[in-house]
Amino acid sequence: MIDIRGLGYIVAECVDPSRWSRFGSEVLGAMAFDEPAGAVRLKIDERPLRILALKGGQDRYLASGWEVAHEQAFEQALVELEAAGAQPRRAGAEERASRRVSGLAFFVDPSGNRHELFWGVVSDFQPFVSPQGVPRYVTGDLGMGHTVLPAPKFDATWAFWRDVMGFGLSDIYLHRAGPDAPVQRLHFTHCNARQHSLALFEADNPVGCVHIMLEVDSMTEVGRALDRRAAHGAKLMASLGQHVNDDMTSFYMLTPSNFAMEYGYGGLVVDWTQHAVFEATTISRWGHDWSLGLATGDIS
Repeated sequence: MIDIRGLGYIVAECVDPSRWSRFGSEVLGAMAFDEPAGAVRLKIDERPLRILALKGGQDRYLASGWEVAHEQAFEQALVELEAAGAQPRRAGAEERASRRVSGLAFFVDPSGNRHELFWGVVSDFQPFVSPQGVPRYVTGDLGMGHTVLPAPKFDATWAFWRDVMGFGLSDIYLHRAGPDAPVQRLHFTHCNARQHSLALFEADNPVGCVHIMLEVDSMTEVGRALDRRAAHGAKLMASLGQHVNDDMTSFYMLTPSNFAMEYGYGGLVVDWTQHAVFEATTISRWGHDWSLGLATGDIS
């Protein structure tokens, strides 16, 4: 079983990655850097990269980057991925350099989601200085945040993340798009003390991701970002609200790569020895008007 430390970064594709530069600096308060071949790199903490936007033919999510502790763990993980049929491919020097890592491999899960496994962040030892005055994102041992991915082959995909990748189940939600619609399962899963780093939703998604989440350290920063979103013109996908499972107070907006981003505060840090898995019957304690853009799918 692979020991994943956390979600290290995400990779997006964008017809015009410069839109990520403006969105990152003007709305998120991230540091944005131009990269070779028209790519854009966003920095939100001491790590050199948390979001990489590559120039491509469409606006979509490309991959989730998962961190292991060291080279030995990386090599063992490749053996286990190969045995599980995930067909890992080692990255070349240019790909490693673009992710700022020492070791990198690519693989897919049973639902076709693309993932990257890495070790050895190449640190720039440069402090995070937000152009919008954001003091801090909640990262560190909790990883960069979370991602919610489509899992139309739900049983096989969840078994892969549980039995091969070593993720634990945090909680469950059974979604119905309407009274007569079929149930779609939503599993929230963890690899560290963050309440969930990965959620799997039983549905297809044409852009490859339902949403990602970034967390700041105060409600003031959530409110300031909500104002910056309006000034920038980024589409609001769900209004301010608070989730029942991870206590996150957040709003959702559309990114330049056509998937949503949750921007929130107050996420649970969990002692898993004291936790009991539960099934929630609602997503939010209050707020989160999904009809603004996420009414047909993702909810948390």
